[in-house]
This record gives sequence, structure tokens and C-alpha cells, in this order.
Amino acid sequence: MKTREDPRASFRYLLFYKPYGVLTAFTDPEGRPTLKDWIPVPDVYPAGRLDMDSEGLLFLSNDGVLMHRLTDPRYQHPKTYLVQVEGIVSSEALAKLRRGVEVKGRQTRRCQAMVIPEPDLPPRPKPVTPHGPTTWLRIVLSEGKKRQIRHMTAAVGHPTLRLVRVAIGPLTLEGLSPGEWRDLTAQELTLLKRSLRLTDGQIPAKSEGNARESRYRSVARQSSNRETHPSDADDPAQE
Repeated sequence: MKTREDPRASFRYLLFYKPYGVLTAFTDPEGRPTLKDWIPVPDVYPAGRLDMDSEGLLFLSNDGVLMHRLTDPRYQHPKTYLVQVEGIVSSEALAKLRRGVEVKGRQTRRCQAMVIPEPDLPPRPKPVTPHGPTTWLRIVLSEGKKRQIRHMTAAVGHPTLRLVRVAIGPLTLEGLSPGEWRDLTAQELTLLKRSLRLTDGQIPAKSEGNARESRYRSVARQSSNRETHPSDADDPAQE
């Protein structure tokens, strides 16, 4: 008798470090670089998007239930960004960002925002050319409006120069370089499902990708020794 195959066995869960200048789509009528140029996995789709001039973490899958939970604004799933802005950001401007600012007639939700030292990031193909001093911010959102962070920083007088998403809930860029992708580990999928209040996660036994295996395994071992706290997770689905 033919057994019924569990559809979860064919689910894929990928992390991708989107480089600057890549469109968050698999096709483009204008011929610009797309995800298809980097990810040779069929039938997976990104959860949310990053602008062409933004960089960082994308999550892709063909698991519709999980994707809906991850992107539905009702669940306020956090995503974390490192943001370089023009000028020296004052405590007053930070307070405005945290409280929420008006963007296109709507007030943004409260968020986490703090000044940080310049992070150690890969150089961008098109270097940032500021005309004066700049500040790096760490911003965690629980919503994802189009170009939200850029609108928010501009609203407090500090236009965004560079934007890198470094985390989606418990998932991070660790172990990936721009243009690299890999499957989630079983542990990462469990943490993600737990953060989304989902259970019974499955992942293919064989993990693939173009990330360097030795570096990835090292990061995976380090991650297994860290406890993830919901309060440490940072924010949005679209930027």
C-alpha cells in the first residue's frame, strides 16, 4: 500500500545575505540582478523584502504557514538593522525614533533605537560618501512598511546612508558573507518556530548552500551554546 508522504518533508528554509544592488525578487523585466542569480533553489520565496540599496538577511521558504506567521504584522515579529545616518544623532532624535514618528500620515510603532560604534561590516560595492560626520544606529522594528527606516531617520533630520539587516527574530547573519546562502539548521528552525509560537518543525537532513562549510559549522557550534531571549530579538518584514 502506498504511504502518504508528509508535505513538510519537502519544505525548505533558507538564509541569504543579500548584497547591495540585488532586487528582492526572482525575476525583473529590467534585467537587474535578482535572487535567481544567487539562489538555485526552486519554489522558495522571500519573507518580506529589502530595497536594492539595502543589504543583509533574507529568509526564504516554501512553508506557507510559517511565512504567513513571520510576515503578518499582527504578530509583531522583530527584525534588527544596523543603520548609518548623516550627522550626529542627539538623544532627542533617538527618543523620537523610539516613540514613533509620522510617516506618510501614519504614526510608526514604538521601536528600539540606540547609537552604536561603527560595526565591522563587509565593504559595500558602492562606497558611502558622506559630506560630514555620520552616526551608526541599531534599530529594532516590529513592523515593516516600505522604506520605513529611511523615512523614520529622515523624519528626525538624519537621512540613511547605509542599511543592513542583521537579524530576523532569532536568526542572524553570522557565518554568511554577501551573496552566500544556506539552509537553516534543525536548531535554528526550532528556535524560529518557538518564536512564532509554532511547533513540529521539520528540516531536510542534508543541508546545502554556498556558505563556507567550515565557517558555518563553527558558527553553528557557537550558536548552540547561546540562549536566545525574546527581548533580545530585533525587528521588520520590509525595508
